[in-house]
Amino acid sequence: MQPASSATVLGDFRDARFTYDGVTSTFFRKGERYFVRTDGPDGALADFEITFTFGVEPLQQYLVDFPDGRKQALSIAWDTRDAAQGGRRWFHLYPDEHIDHRDSLHWTRLNQNWNFMCAECHSTNLRRNYDPAHDRYATTWSDVDVACEACHGPGSNHVAWAEQQPRGQGSAGDDGLVIRLDERRGATWTRPASGTATRTPTLASHREIETCAVCHARRVTLGTDPGPTGRLLDTHDLTLLDEPLYEVDGQQRGEVYSYGSFVQSKMYARGVTCSDCHEPHTQKLRTPGNAVCAPCHAPATYDATTHHLHAPGSAGGQCVACHMPTRTYMVIDPRHDHSMRVPRPDLTLADGAPNACNGCHADHDAAWAAAAIAAAHGPQRKGFQTFGAALRAGRRGAPGAAAQLAALVRDPAVPDIARATAASALERFPGAGTVAAITSALSDRGALVRVAALDVVTGMAPPTRAALAAPLAADPVKAVRVKAGRALPGAQLDGLAPEVVARCRRAIDEYVAAQQASAERPEAHLNLGIIYAESGAVPRSEAEYRTAIRLQPDFVPAYVNLADLFRALGREDDAAAALADGLTAVPDDPSLLHALGLQRVRQQRSAEALPLLQRAAESRPENSRFAYVYAVALHSSGRPDEAITIMKKALERAPYDPDLLSGLAAFSRDAGRLDDARDYAARLAAVAPPDEARRDVGAGEQ
Repeated sequence: MQPASSATVLGDFRDARFTYDGVTSTFFRKGERYFVRTDGPDGALADFEITFTFGVEPLQQYLVDFPDGRKQALSIAWDTRDAAQGGRRWFHLYPDEHIDHRDSLHWTRLNQNWNFMCAECHSTNLRRNYDPAHDRYATTWSDVDVACEACHGPGSNHVAWAEQQPRGQGSAGDDGLVIRLDERRGATWTRPASGTATRTPTLASHREIETCAVCHARRVTLGTDPGPTGRLLDTHDLTLLDEPLYEVDGQQRGEVYSYGSFVQSKMYARGVTCSDCHEPHTQKLRTPGNAVCAPCHAPATYDATTHHLHAPGSAGGQCVACHMPTRTYMVIDPRHDHSMRVPRPDLTLADGAPNACNGCHADHDAAWAAAAIAAAHGPQRKGFQTFGAALRAGRRGAPGAAAQLAALVRDPAVPDIARATAASALERFPGAGTVAAITSALSDRGALVRVAALDVVTGMAPPTRAALAAPLAADPVKAVRVKAGRALPGAQLDGLAPEVVARCRRAIDEYVAAQQASAERPEAHLNLGIIYAESGAVPRSEAEYRTAIRLQPDFVPAYVNLADLFRALGREDDAAAALADGLTAVPDDPSLLHALGLQRVRQQRSAEALPLLQRAAESRPENSRFAYVYAVALHSSGRPDEAITIMKKALERAPYDPDLLSGLAAFSRDAGRLDDARDYAARLAAVAPPDEARRDVGAGEQ
């Protein structure tokens, strides 16, 4: 990030024009100042001054100051690559989407706001200083870009230490740095002539990696001061290996940066740190090409055609081509997947996850690639990441998925991020087995596993929530305490010792503070609205939902939750009004149509409900719940054949959905199709054990 000037601006501002979605923007100069004429917050063309550049290669974005302290990032960026590579041009970061001034992705709106979305990782000692009462920023920083203190903490401490040292003598002891990134000091990697190196001594902590992860991870902030601390989960909550950000086997799909991938790797498990490969101050690899891998991986064995199956020195012969394939983000920015996995085209055949082989050999299919790998390296070449099958079963709700996930959670050889993802996925499999697995996970050595387990606890009955979450209210890791605080509102704390209740109250306060630290975001107010509703603080809950709507008028969950709040109070007219307001802001949104349809059912206005439920189900066919509820409504209206047809079509997309299977079993039985009913019942028994099976067949949400 740099102030805009002739020395920093790389884009063409010589009255250059760029048209996107019917809007033509013009980039021009007035003396030494840079401007763009483009659609503003009201959709009208206006002139905006560029105040800062953002990025250097392969693209550069531009920031505009607004009177309320916001800096907004233009969605039209400059491609800084050479013209021969397709660069030296303006392009839009969302080329295939329709984004006008009402969309939250528009450059003037919430999700292109530099203060919240970008600044923490691109400036040093950033303080957003958001004022929720006036919806304004007074953001400050010590350095406009990433400087020494971003990783090492306040330099004044180090200077004070240095001034106390005798002149000319060596330093010793504490050097005043908040974070001492010295884990590589004294470490050696011993590599056999034909094998892979081992580290001595074993890496005892992850300060360096977790300092890097503050910015090089997909995560959610837990406070206004991001660190550094050297402990990621004391300042942030890490995103797990869930859709749509990750493939089912953990490969990157969305823009997840590096940390969530790297902690899946065998290299991380063996003690490799970021600076083993990267020089942190120059941002370069320590040595180029395959040489960066050679200190640990013997070239005679690995940098050889017998291993990588390509000509020496070719693109396919590069270690990163097979073990760190790229995915392109921001249209032109390819980034390596840091999970460093063995190519598995056989898994592409099983679950559709991409593989490095077909990333280059697009003219061949995965079966060809799998055969080539098996011929060269044998059929049992599985790699380090073996958790994909269980996560795939969990995503699909397949028979035996709960047992596979529970086993994964308990397997200490599996990376913590995968075990945490498995724990989180157990939420969709209620029953005694899940409670047992989650209870075990709550005392796991991995803080991330404990965090994920508490997410599941939040959906349990109040007495269970109190019993399971209360002990973690005093956990030494902040992310765990915050999640315990989320699980405890509405839990039954009566009967617990006073000191335990006090710890629970502090954890709840810590959760509230974590949400208030992101007060400019609608998600934070949605979360606060939920816990206030669970705590019985109805006016505060309503106020939080309305604040979320004010901040982002197209934020659908706030309308749905506000309507649910009114429904729980018996205020059906207010619930309908909230949903109608939502549909005014976001016409034809499937979630709002579905919720309004259910509201009409509760009012016994079935003739109005059915079209709403139908539109929701047809607009979002991948949502099996919408199809199920619509089918139940059809059945209740005396249209059983149509109900069965709808459910069968939905079952093609979600073959293990318990609600669809139970509904089809009941509806087929009622229609006299007993063989079909038995088949659906058998399939239901396979995916929902007896203590978990749905017994209220056909009841649904109505």
